[in-house]
Amino acid sequence: MTGTVPSQAPNRVLVIANPTAGSASNALLSGVRQRCLAHAPTTLHVTSSQGEATESVQRALAEAHPPNLVVVIGGDGTVREVTEGMAGAAEPTLMIIPGGTGNSAYRMLWGERPWSAALASVFDGTAARRRLDLARLAETGALVFLGACSGVVAEALVYAKRTTLTGRARYAKALADAAAAFTPYPGRVVVDGATLFEGGTVLANVGGGRYRGGQYLLLPLSELADGLLDVVVISDQVPLAEVPDLVRGGDHLGVPGVYYGRGSHIEVLRTDGEQLVFEHDGELRQNVAAGMSMRVSPGALPVWCDPDVVKAGSW
Repeated sequence: MTGTVPSQAPNRVLVIANPTAGSASNALLSGVRQRCLAHAPTTLHVTSSQGEATESVQRALAEAHPPNLVVVIGGDGTVREVTEGMAGAAEPTLMIIPGGTGNSAYRMLWGERPWSAALASVFDGTAARRRLDLARLAETGALVFLGACSGVVAEALVYAKRTTLTGRARYAKALADAAAAFTPYPGRVVVDGATLFEGGTVLANVGGGRYRGGQYLLLPLSELADGLLDVVVISDQVPLAEVPDLVRGGDHLGVPGVYYGRGSHIEVLRTDGEQLVFEHDGELRQNVAAGMSMRVSPGALPVWCDPDVVKAGSW
């Protein structure tokens, strides 16, 4: 099976926790640490600034006895930072504990399984170990774990900061508010040198992960280890008010004005010369360039996941 790698029991654990993430409570951090300590020597590092997770993982992997299990507690942005720190390392395997708001990365690998059961399966040998495709963003050099999106999904991150709601309800309200105020931009999407779409653009999502915001099935056909990136474009032919409900269950595929493609190199561009507002892994990127360009890195990261997710055809 594509993406399969030999399993190895965790014998040294590094836990990286972001206490400012949406649902990363002290009780969660303590619970994860205690469960890991019951099976292997465990080091807990609590981050205090952006980028610290990447540096902490790099330092740990450079030690004489590095961890072979890296556990991250946080949201999708923290997961991406840890992934950056693991880049190029052959042995350590990533385990995600949902501690953010949307937790799309956790859902991608574990579905709706409780984190405690997921972590237990890593130690008892019933979890699946696979190699996940990643991508590299040309404009910044950043590694992309879950995916990147322009348009209304990126704008929703601005609205998310204005609501007091938490969890997935926060993103649901943010996307609805963004859709109500959004103006489509003139865009073009190019897949392996061929134009997939050009015109008024509501969103262009590239990945990677099937879900965004923990609940929106933007890339329902994406396979996590096929060596390719998927892209979906929703054009201004689709009424903006209908977009949140359509993408929640993947019902946008087949709708007139929706375009889907797959390739190893994908470009998302503005055609009016203005800078493209986009996000990747839940972090907003502005004032970068008139477009974003992503190239796949096949099988770049070993991860632990639910065997049922593997059987469901994501791999």
